[in-house]
Amino acid sequence: MTERARNGSLFALACAGAALAAAAGVQPALAADPAFGEYLSSECVTCHRRDGQDKGIPSIVGWPPEQFVAVLKSYKTKDRDNQIMQTITARLSDDEMAALAAFYASLKAPN
Repeated sequence: MTERARNGSLFALACAGAALAAAAGVQPALAADPAFGEYLSSECVTCHRRDGQDKGIPSIVGWPPEQFVAVLKSYKTKDRDNQIMQTITARLSDDEMAALAAFYASLKAPN
């Protein structure tokens, strides 16, 4: 088998695996890149303080990533009522939400 044919076979196998996973309802793992999350957080810190203090806007520092993503998704699906958060989360992908969650989980909440 030539290398080109082998690569084509591997690609076909990968596509078939992805199709089977999608059919079974399996979702790919979320990327959790804290550095990317820090980059994305510039919009968040307009309201949510990076130092974790609650000055009328809830702190999001130190949250468990699963909870953080769940809350963002509930705004995106409009299960939570806040037009600003709904607008912001409407633009976020799952990977971006996971990256933000990883970044904010890495920060220490104030005592």
